[in-house]
Order: sequence, then structure tokens, then C-alpha cells
Amino acid sequence: MSGIRVLDLTRILAGPVCARTLAEHGAEVLMVTAERLPQIAEHVMDTSHGKRSCFLDLGNAQDAEQLRALAKDADVFSQGYRPGMIGQLGFGPEQVAALRPGIVYTTISCYGADGPFSHRGGWEQVAQTVTGICHDNHPQRPHLLPAAACDYTTGYLAAYGVMLALARRAVEGGSYHVRVSLCQSGMFIQRQGMLAQAPAPGQDLTGAELDQIRIETKPGHLGPLRHLGPILRMSETPARWIRPTPRLGGDRPQWPGAR
Repeated sequence: MSGIRVLDLTRILAGPVCARTLAEHGAEVLMVTAERLPQIAEHVMDTSHGKRSCFLDLGNAQDAEQLRALAKDADVFSQGYRPGMIGQLGFGPEQVAALRPGIVYTTISCYGADGPFSHRGGWEQVAQTVTGICHDNHPQRPHLLPAAACDYTTGYLAAYGVMLALARRAVEGGSYHVRVSLCQSGMFIQRQGMLAQAPAPGQDLTGAELDQIRIETKPGHLGPLRHLGPILRMSETPARWIRPTPRLGGDRPQWPGAR
């Protein structure tokens, strides 16, 4: 994905995982958030490898105009705003496609684009609840999975959808809208079936097994950071992050090489 430019307007897991995955395959990813918006430091640390990060407040006319300028030179525009909100700010899928014909626009939501709940916002715990995961995960009471399964699955599926759209654009041209949702991912997980018995004690990965999938990134503002590395192994274009996790808002709102 060298040469592909991605605008990442997402926070807290699913969207950032999508953009992190695109970055590990060579895309130039610029995170865009407002300084006033809340973040979870651990999530930013773990989902920002390989990206740059800048502050733009879309409620500010000058900042919104700067984002429009960035979008005109982007290949991918990824957002996870509450349904309907991004369009009110002037950056809905049709609006961005008019700015940049050929854009791959990615929408990440809780409930999806259709149905009676499609206008609502939501997050991991909500998706696990309404899809029945919490109900099936414990015999006596609702119980969450011990990981953000819907978020991570949605993020990876979004990145896969973006790659498919970019491949199709390269052959056919056109602009594309990739839509993923936490609830669709939850139902996908449910369809895989469940183990007949719960895992027994002692079945966790050993330290040696974990070391095979962990890497240490070069020191950034956080110092040396040991974390899970890319899972895909490719012989000719190995997945990797070419820069460490950035300081939130530590870069200018421009593409590399721009003046």
C-alpha cells in the first residue's frame, strides 16, 4: 500500500485498528482528532503504530477547511462518528467523494446502516449485549467476553474492505463506501460456533509462544514499547510499522512532503 494516503478520524479501537492495519502494509496514515475530545491513553498507545497524528477541530471553520484540503489528496477517509453527525459537519460520504473523486470512504458504526437502531451510537459492550454474546457467554448471568472481540474484528474487516475497494478502484475506477459495524462482527463471531467445553486452566500461551508474536518498536516519545506485532507473514512485502506510536497531536495537519 505504499503511496496510499489514509485519513483516520476515529477513536477507541475499531477505527484505529483499521488504520493501524493499513499502516502496517505501507499506507501513509494521518490520525485526525480534536484536542478537546476524550481519549484512552492505553488504546492510543496500542493502536497508533506507524501513524502520524494531528489536531483539527471540525467545529472550527478554518480547521474544517484544512481537512478538506487533506481529503482532496487522500485515498481513504475513515470515520466512526455517531450516525448522521459527520454529514452535518460537511464530511459525509457523498460530500467527501465530491471533494475527491476516487475516494474509499469507510464508515464504522455499532448497528450498521439499516434497521431500527441504525441511527444510534454504540460501543463494544452494547454490541456484545444486543447480539447475544453476553447471554451465551455465561450460564447464570450476562457476561462479556474477556476481550474487545467486536471492536478488533470490525477493525480488521474494515481494513480488508478498504483493500478490496482499492484493488477494485485500480481496475475499474470509481469511489467506494466501505461499511462495517460492531453488531455485524458480533453476529459473525456467533456464527463460528462455541467450544463444547470452556478452556481448562493452564491453556494460556506460554511466554515463549508470546515472544514469537511480540515485537519491540524503536524508542519514540513513550520509550521502547513491546507489543504484539503484525500477524500476517508475507515474503515480498512483510508487514511492519515504519515509525513508533506518535505523540497525540504531535504532527502538522499536512501530508509528508507538503509545504
